[in-house]
Amino acid sequence: MLRLSRRLPMRLAGAGALTVALAAASLPAAAADNSFTDKQRSEIEAIVRDYLVRNPEVLVEVSNALQQKQEAAAAAEQKDAIKAQAALLTGGDNQIVLGNPQGDVSLVMFFDYNCGYCRRSAEDIFTLMDKDPKLRVVLKEFPILTEGSVEAARVALGVEAVAPDKYAAFHRALFRINGPADGASAMKVATGLGLDKAAIEAAMQKPEVTATLQQTHELAQALQISGTPSYVVGDSILPGAVGVATLQQRIDTVRKCGGASSC
Repeated sequence: MLRLSRRLPMRLAGAGALTVALAAASLPAAAADNSFTDKQRSEIEAIVRDYLVRNPEVLVEVSNALQQKQEAAAAAEQKDAIKAQAALLTGGDNQIVLGNPQGDVSLVMFFDYNCGYCRRSAEDIFTLMDKDPKLRVVLKEFPILTEGSVEAARVALGVEAVAPDKYAAFHRALFRINGPADGASAMKVATGLGLDKAAIEAAMQKPEVTATLQQTHELAQALQISGTPSYVVGDSILPGAVGVATLQQRIDTVRKCGGASSC
């Protein structure tokens, strides 16, 4: 998975920090009122430190518990964000929709034409659509890697505006080219499909194209999506080239659970 930026999970600095944290947690509430002398505090902290030195596995247990708590909080925050952005995520103006427009499950994919992982997984959505006639796919042009990516995305949106029935063929063909994707290579693919270059150039200069790209970047930011490919299915986000089997499993679960990623 290619990223624009990396978000690192919060970690404890080490056993020393954890020792202090546990020592503080061991103090009764009265300690907050300075009920303990400095000597008493030192003695309590020494006891806690001695216990941890004798039982270091506690450090692992606490660290794991903290990580699980953070992951649960992040998942809850993610679900809230998806719910808040639902209108733009699966609806809104200038959407690129493949598969069944009235499908019962929407699979949203954020991608960049210069992303190697996207190239590797580009055909996954078509495999899924072939197997699942009730699947609705929403493609989000999310050019974050190079200026060429932005140029290619603008051509793609021009193709969608001029000949939406040709977008899927254009999308697949652009991912198959040798070398990087940019405005020139994307236009070559489009004209190779018999599309009018002047019409595409006129369409891609319209403010709607810029607005669509801006909207996608704002949506990704709201969902804390910083890399490609990234998928949204139901109330969860799947980062990376996870493959057909994982995507199908999540689609089936969402269908079974009425939109939730688990039930």
